[in-house]
Amino acid sequence: MDAHDLLTIGEVVERSGFPASALRFYEREGLLHPTRTAGGQRRYERSVLRRLAFIRAARTIGVGLDEIREALDSLPNGRTPTKADWTRLSRAWRKRLDEQIEALVALRDGLDSCIGCGCLSLQRCRISNPGDRAATMGAGARFLPALLRRPVDAR
Repeated sequence: MDAHDLLTIGEVVERSGFPASALRFYEREGLLHPTRTAGGQRRYERSVLRRLAFIRAARTIGVGLDEIREALDSLPNGRTPTKADWTRLSRAWRKRLDEQIEALVALRDGLDSCIGCGCLSLQRCRISNPGDRAATMGAGARFLPALLRRPVDAR
């Protein structure tokens, strides 16, 4: 590969919209694998832009870094991933995305119902928390469907 085919960290930042700190973080997490110049500067193959787009999409639907790393590790070494490679990876998360959409629709419909009734029926209200019973269920938004809960450390 010609050195002109490689991107500097600044070029990747400009083209991807990710801050340099995120690129370094993803490198530490094993999601990106830049090469180094003799002076120690990072250089990225152009295919890193697709990889970053995939990371952004996966994080948006709530996929954790470990799962993203596992998926990216299945990509071929030494060649730019093809459309078929990316299709295979995105299909793996399609079911999850469909389930999240279903959970969001149910949440939306529940909120419409709750707002419409003015929460006059606390027995069926999914947001009510009498006696702070949610405190015994652990941290976070416990009444949200599990698929819609994001880890606190989500980046």
